[in-house]
Amino acid sequence: MNPHASKSISPLELVKSIIRNRTLIQGLVKREIIGRYRGSFMGLLWSFFNPLLMLAVYTFVFSVVFKARWVGGIGSKTEFAMVLFAGLTAFNLFSEGLLRGPSLILGNANYVKKVIFPLEILPVVVLGSAFFHFLISFAAWLIFYCLLLGAPPLTIFQLPLILLPLVLMSLGLSWLLASLGVFLRDIGQIIGVLTMVLMYVTPIFYPVAALPENYQFLMHLNPLTASIEQVRNAMIFGHPLDWSGWLRQLALGAAVAWLGFAWFQKTRKAFADVV
Repeated sequence: MNPHASKSISPLELVKSIIRNRTLIQGLVKREIIGRYRGSFMGLLWSFFNPLLMLAVYTFVFSVVFKARWVGGIGSKTEFAMVLFAGLTAFNLFSEGLLRGPSLILGNANYVKKVIFPLEILPVVVLGSAFFHFLISFAAWLIFYCLLLGAPPLTIFQLPLILLPLVLMSLGLSWLLASLGVFLRDIGQIIGVLTMVLMYVTPIFYPVAALPENYQFLMHLNPLTASIEQVRNAMIFGHPLDWSGWLRQLALGAAVAWLGFAWFQKTRKAFADVV
């Protein structure tokens, strides 16, 4: 049987593949995380030290130097930094799949040519590594929040649900870009620039309400806007989840995930000829 023949595009097949290869995924995620810090003196401690340092810098710069205040917030000196870091943490979880996607197949050519390997799990491995670093950043944020502002609102427990559409969109785009990266080698450079632009046109450094009304509708065309705002509402402001908006985001995320997976499955048979 040709291992690179056309594969099923059924979402059920994807779920089965993840379950069937869960031990392999866990091993690859662990290797991915450890490999990033291999050879460094502090090792995995860097994964906690880096977000802690960045949060300290954000807090000093925005609360002390710029004396920034979040529109619609409580006016605390440190609130702006906490709000900014919450949005950035969620965006970084999403963007990891975009930035790593174009090189996933090219960087693992041995899996394509030499062995029968479930290539579809590679974006899942990247997501697993990104989620690990998200948890570390979240822990750093939580420590700072508790020390500076007290206990976070109970709505923070809705965070896993809020992040689900972002995770699905990231997976779908990662599958798409992993395939495109095989055939279009410049896609990685393009995605790097587009991701930077996307970060600034997503309401991370500012709320949508701070924009003129004529431009607010444009911001809502960004599929990340609703999720980033819901992340802030849950982590900082204590607003309950907007279920109707979340369901729309979930449907969009599921559609992007399936389309990206379907494209990957349809094109993977040509990978061995190009890599």
